Amino acid sequence: MVGYEKFKEQILRKTGINLTCYKERQMKRRIESLVKRNNFNSYDDYFKAINKDRNLYNEFVNYLTINVSEFFRNPEQWKVLKDEIIPNLLKNNGNKRLKIWSAACSTGEEPYSVVMTLSEFFDLKNIEVIATDIDKEAINKANIGVYSSKSIENTPEKFKRKYFTKTGNIYKISEDIKKCVKFSKHDLLKDKYPSNCDLIICRNVLIYFTEEAKEKIYTSFNNALKNNGVLFVGSTEQIILPNRYNFKAIKTFFYGKM
Repeated sequence: MVGYEKFKEQILRKTGINLTCYKERQMKRRIESLVKRNNFNSYDDYFKAINKDRNLYNEFVNYLTINVSEFFRNPEQWKVLKDEIIPNLLKNNGNKRLKIWSAACSTGEEPYSVVMTLSEFFDLKNIEVIATDIDKEAINKANIGVYSSKSIENTPEKFKRKYFTKTGNIYKISEDIKKCVKFSKHDLLKDKYPSNCDLIICRNVLIYFTEEAKEKIYTSFNNALKNNGVLFVGSTEQIILPNRYNFKAIKTFFYGKM
């Protein structure tokens, strides 16, 4: 299918999303499958359609931003966060409130998991997590806070009982947890980052970016952290030679600012 370069330019103008920063083979394959699924024969025809049809446009952005998430994904890593990382951050911070950013937060499972973890250390009224994503539709879903039974299967039972209301196979997260998260739209490649963060969580996202884009993002994450701040990455995203970005490995999948 020809016309991908022109399509990338059109998408950049329309959405601000720069497809050049994503690994081309993976992204092109994903988009071509979407084009064919909607019975279009060319990128040009598909772009004309998503330019007119809001539902097609929303489907494209949702598919593009790969919104796959779940609560407490990789539970053993969340245990390290609770047992080691957060206590050390609190020690360094004089046990004051922590500034935490969940970057590329998808539909909210990750920042809500952070709040539940922090509830072991603070009253909910003293917890605020920044959560951002490039996809407005994902943020809307996060604000609604309704999830499937599969998405919460790794959630500790005590949290399921305390913070979710079950209706059939649907679970709605409590308003008390929702109040602790501030959602907003954010593009990791072009928007300003929060500053003075104690902890940044960005998991299972950067695997889709080119090496050049990853270098820019890791450097920006480092600048966004306080001294002794920590970056928590996904299980497929160990940073090779983290000192290139002024990070040091402190635990598997956790990197401290140097």
